[in-house]
Amino acid sequence: MTENRVFADGSGVPCTYRYALYLPEGYSKEKRYPIVFFLHGAGERGDDVELVKVHGPFKRIAMGETFDFICVAPQCPANSFWSYEVQTLNLFVSRICEELNADADRVYLTGLSMGGYGTWALALAHPEKFAAILPVCGVGMPWAAGALKNVPVWAFHGCDDPVVPVTGSIDMVNAVNQAGGEAKLTVYNGVGHDSWSKTYRNQEVYGWMLAQRRKPSQA
Repeated sequence: MTENRVFADGSGVPCTYRYALYLPEGYSKEKRYPIVFFLHGAGERGDDVELVKVHGPFKRIAMGETFDFICVAPQCPANSFWSYEVQTLNLFVSRICEELNADADRVYLTGLSMGGYGTWALALAHPEKFAAILPVCGVGMPWAAGALKNVPVWAFHGCDDPVVPVTGSIDMVNAVNQAGGEAKLTVYNGVGHDSWSKTYRNQEVYGWMLAQRRKPSQA
């Protein structure tokens, strides 16, 4: 089941997110489900929440694919970037997980392009929240990578990306591993900036993600 909703921040931080929500078949609040937060790219910002379904997991859902996890895709305001939204995104993740009774040990974060940047930024700021992250063609802050030493990372990038150089992912993955973490990188040939299509249709990606659990040291 998919639906569109609005999140209004009541904490004093001025923000309203429109977001798309997918619930697995037979969803019940009596059961704890894994949950995936998907951050879209810059082209999907604004006030038309249908745009968040153009790429990523919601594109797969629109094509008839079903998942055994909750999926949530907030929409970034037109004049902002996900990297600027870390404080509000953190609150959003907490509120949605509580509202939907999600499994706190199986909260996953992924995003593409601008959303890849946002995935790195949010996970670096709040690594305790996530069981794993999957940034797609994003860039992070290698000097802060030690924060992710307990968070498994699988990054994805096109080797010839003309928009976000692949070095952005290479540098972050290397930095996480050098800090004692567990990070890997898949680099695609011939996809340009579109490293997300292959990623989000790959069942191995979802299998790896769902096998990850938040480590006791993170809780």
